[in-house]
Amino acid sequence: MLSYRHIYHAGNHADILKHLVASQICRHLTKKEAPFFYLDTHAGIGLYELESDQAQLNQEFATGISRLLEKEDLPEPLEAFVEIVRELNPDGQLQFYPGSPMVVDHYLRMKDKMHLCELHPNDFPLLAALFPKKRVANVVKDDGFLAVKSMLPPPQKRGFVLMDPPYEVKNDYQKVVKALEEGHKRFAQGTYAIWYPVLNRRQADSLLDAVEATKIKNTLLLELNIRGTETKRGMAGSGMIVVNPPWTLESEAKTFLPYLVDTLAEDSDAHFQLRWITPE
Repeated sequence: MLSYRHIYHAGNHADILKHLVASQICRHLTKKEAPFFYLDTHAGIGLYELESDQAQLNQEFATGISRLLEKEDLPEPLEAFVEIVRELNPDGQLQFYPGSPMVVDHYLRMKDKMHLCELHPNDFPLLAALFPKKRVANVVKDDGFLAVKSMLPPPQKRGFVLMDPPYEVKNDYQKVVKALEEGHKRFAQGTYAIWYPVLNRRQADSLLDAVEATKIKNTLLLELNIRGTETKRGMAGSGMIVVNPPWTLESEAKTFLPYLVDTLAEDSDAHFQLRWITPE
């Protein structure tokens, strides 16, 4: 089942959390001279045109990234991420929004390497066209969960794995936990980030419980909800489960999560979570 197209949701509150965390992980990795490897299990098309018919249908970016672009008091981590968006829109008009491959590419050095997986028959060629040179990125029409097995451990010995399946089928919730376990067995020192939607509290908590049950240590949770999680109005929020996070991420999140709640809230029940699922 491959019906999900992220273009309809590009630049929304969930993208902001996911890409902000990815940005902070990459900033941390590039503080050291040694190269790093990036694996994106569900890369999408990489760059989203917000004036397209699909993006204009719901205009989710209008209550997401557009609000941040209007702010002049962004916390430093958010300012660094928003600068990536501004660089893609040099005339000041919001036309393009970066997917995770483009966020990571902003930080990539010649010695670093990306491996991007995308199965959707319409999205894969767009992603491949965005990164035509294998020196920069290896783009494959492949199951990203299987790539966690085949690509780890990387020769670079440092790495970041982003897993953000669409969860359009329920077993994605089980697959992402299994992939985390498989990856961690092969590459325990790597940083793993799992994005998940908050469609209802029970489903989200079930995933968090399953991650906790793996007993993988040093696992941090960041969750942003722009409205109450028990309302039946689609995705109330989303979260990032980060294994081996940058040592600064928790303290940084204490500044940017409250700011995002204040800026993106849709009702008075908006809130965030920041806690250790499993401490180090």
